[in-house]
Amino acid sequence: MIKSKSDLQYYLKEDRNSVSFKRRFIKWITFADDYLPIVFMRALRYYEYYLNKKRNIFNLIPYILCMWNYRRLKKKSGLYIMPNVLGPGAYIVHPGFVRMNTYVHTGKNTTILPMVLFGRKTPDQVDSNIYVGDNVYISTGVTILGPVRIGNNVTIGAGAVVTKDIPDNAVVGGIPAKILKFKE
Repeated sequence: MIKSKSDLQYYLKEDRNSVSFKRRFIKWITFADDYLPIVFMRALRYYEYYLNKKRNIFNLIPYILCMWNYRRLKKKSGLYIMPNVLGPGAYIVHPGFVRMNTYVHTGKNTTILPMVLFGRKTPDQVDSNIYVGDNVYISTGVTILGPVRIGNNVTIGAGAVVTKDIPDNAVVGGIPAKILKFKE
């Protein structure tokens, strides 16, 4: 959670390190696929900073501007990610539907492709926390239904439906997701 300016700088640095964000202007004029998610992540980090910071009269206007920019980019990119959900070094590869609510908690260096849904098994479920570990790769079309705990260094294959806990260093896929192999 970003609570101070140093936390904000750490998160922004980790996000920059997870993606090759060189030549920002070239990506902007060439309509690169990863430009919009990178700009969205930066807006999300600033919004998290001003949201968690104690508000007073001096930082009310920056808070409103960051909130407006976050909401604008959320609609434009289709990335419905709530604040304080993604850990440092998160990388969203392409714009497209990604839905992450407040009951999702991810670790460091999570890579997420488009069409990923984090949800509940039933609408009236109270405890539906989803914990995602460090260095997790979530492929296209994955549905993760909580409550579930995903370990570190996990790869989730395309179109998988995760409904049960996944141990560390596993590669999973299928409907429902099953362990295909363990990484060495």
